[in-house]
Amino acid sequence: MNIQGKTAVVTGAASGLGAACARMLASNGARVFLFDVNEGLGAALATELGGGARFVKADVSDADSLKAAYEQADGPLSIAIQCAGIGVSRRTVNKEGPMDLEQFSKVIRVNLIGTFNSIRLAAARMSTNEKDENGDRGVLVNTASIAAYDGQIGQAAYSASKGGVVGLTLPVARDLSGIGIRVCTIAPGIFDTPLLGSLPEDVRASLGAQVPHPSRLGQPSEFALLAKHIIENPMLNGETIRLDGALRMAPK
Repeated sequence: MNIQGKTAVVTGAASGLGAACARMLASNGARVFLFDVNEGLGAALATELGGGARFVKADVSDADSLKAAYEQADGPLSIAIQCAGIGVSRRTVNKEGPMDLEQFSKVIRVNLIGTFNSIRLAAARMSTNEKDENGDRGVLVNTASIAAYDGQIGQAAYSASKGGVVGLTLPVARDLSGIGIRVCTIAPGIFDTPLLGSLPEDVRASLGAQVPHPSRLGQPSEFALLAKHIIENPMLNGETIRLDGALRMAPK
């Protein structure tokens, strides 16, 4: 699908991987709607991008909030990139006792249910589009993590949520194949996002050194580059692609 002139939505667009995808789409001529709970960062990015980019405050885990946000994304919607996500590090049993169930549930609500919430609303909009020369009406790109496969100590909630995103990729692609909507997921390794930005530089360097090649943290722009290729390559569908420099994470 040609990005030029298309309307796109990015969830979790205010920072990190989502912001990189929003920049990529805008630089390639798309009209971008930035969905995020962080109003300050989201509005600032929309101003930076210009060209009709617009921020809409939205909570992907809330059905009414995201539905209202999609209603503000006017015009034929062709691209949706799901980047909204959170993480928590808690052992199943720790010194205080069993992990708080609400902490586990919140990660599932945002990362897994929030991803599907955006998928279903975006796909419904895309289903009314005219098909392009490749038969596409739309493209959906989701964000998982290599933690879906190599979850570390304390990552039960995060790994389960991202494993769910991997698990829904193929059946949703099959669901939407008759409509002409493609679905792929990117499973990034260790990327230089705001979550890691709060860590000391020596810790960040140590994390990057664990990556076989290139031995560094991934850049959000590299995630966006793969998202761009998925959008533009008509044969990519129903697949989860690891983007990790050959990293396989140890238990901790």
